[in-house]
Order: sequence, then C-alpha cells, then structure tokens
Amino acid sequence: MIVGSGHSAMTAVIELAEVVRRHPATTVTWVLRRGVIGDTFGGGASDALPQRGALGARAHAAVDAGLATMVTGFRTERVDLDGGRAVLIAEDGRALPPADHVVVLTGFRPDLSFLSEMRLALDPVLQAPLELAPEIDPNVHSCGSVPPHGAAELTHPEEPGLYIVGMKSYGRAPTFLALTGYEQVRSVAAELAGDHDGARRVELVLPETGVCNGAGLADAPEVPEPSGCGSAPAETPPLSLSLNPIGT
Repeated sequence: MIVGSGHSAMTAVIELAEVVRRHPATTVTWVLRRGVIGDTFGGGASDALPQRGALGARAHAAVDAGLATMVTGFRTERVDLDGGRAVLIAEDGRALPPADHVVVLTGFRPDLSFLSEMRLALDPVLQAPLELAPEIDPNVHSCGSVPPHGAAELTHPEEPGLYIVGMKSYGRAPTFLALTGYEQVRSVAAELAGDHDGARRVELVLPETGVCNGAGLADAPEVPEPSGCGSAPAETPPLSLSLNPIGT
C-alpha cells in the first residue's frame, strides 16, 4: 500500500508495478487523500521538465494496466492491526484491505533540532526563512512560479553569516527544484566571499509549464494540492511501516 500523491508516490507506484508484473499474486493499492482531478498524474507532455512529465505518465499507465488500484478521497484516521497486517481506516469509516507493508510518502518537514541554539527567523507555518516563505507558499506558487532567490531571502538577521540552503530551506513547502538550490548556493557563496552584487544577481530561469500537485497544505480532499517538484529521494527516504520483514 502506497499513501501519498506526489512524485515520490508515483515513483513507488512505478517500481511496485514491476513487482506485480513478476509476481501477479502481489497487489498494490495507491491511496490519495484528495479526489482525482485532471492533473493527478502531472503535466505529461506539457511539462517543461520532460522526465517529471514522464513520471506521471508511467504511473498513469500502471494504474490503467491494473497493476495498481487507486483509492481517492481517503483521509486516514487510524491504522488498525489484523493478524499482523495494517488496516487503514478513513475518517468516513471506510476500511482498506489488510496490507503487509505501508509506504507513507505524504511530505515531511526539515529536522532543525541541531540548530536549536541558533536564533533562526522562520515562518511558523512553513518553517522556511521569513523572507522566503511568501515566495514559496504552495497555496500560491507552483514549482515554476517560485521566483529565483538567494542570500537576501535566506538570511537570518540575528545570526549573520548563517544560511540554510537547498530542500531544507523550503521547510514544509513541496515546491523545491534542484535548480533553485543551485542558485541559492551560488548566491550565498558570493555573499560570503564579499561579492554582494553577484549575490543579488539573478542567474536562473525556471520552467513555467508543468503541474505540481500532491501533498500540500490544503485540507479538502478534492482541492488541488501542490507536490514535491524535484525532491532528492536520497535525502528524503520514505517512512515505511513494515509489519512483516522484507526478505533480502
């Protein structure tokens, strides 16, 4: 069972669909909090990032081929156990069939505990730097509409010289692109080297097409929600609830 609707969830669906091809007795259920809308599977051929568009297309193909069963509008209230297997119960009382493994890909927030002694200026909702938060709010922006930014937006006024860059700088916002992180690092490096003009100069053009949807901050299941748009899987491993050990 896969829970989540972003690009990480699509990747899991694609990979597990191959398991089903090899072992037809295996079943895969894809659980989404929101209802299916036109852009559930991303931007497809219209995505300016072709590989991201292809990801949604492959996930769509897996569902169409019956290799994964999609359950939508399912807001998990609790997880029960049935003979050592997980049973997801929704707020509306629906119960899904028992699952051996549940892979939860529903977003995350950065671990800033190692900076607990620092005087960080963070938005209380997004956990992103105060100057950056309005520019990346997933209720307003998609991946392509986030404006290029750098040292000026990443600063913490009470801690000169301290910058949080990359995916962690976005806090809970799922609109991060690797290209954005590269520009952040370039700008911060220029600022630390004393090249203030270089730090303020914009050297990035983001793709404006493509769809970003999935696990965001919106609450209604049928409302389109933004999703991760360039997350690095190696830095954000999925939380896997495995009630039976997976053999090697």
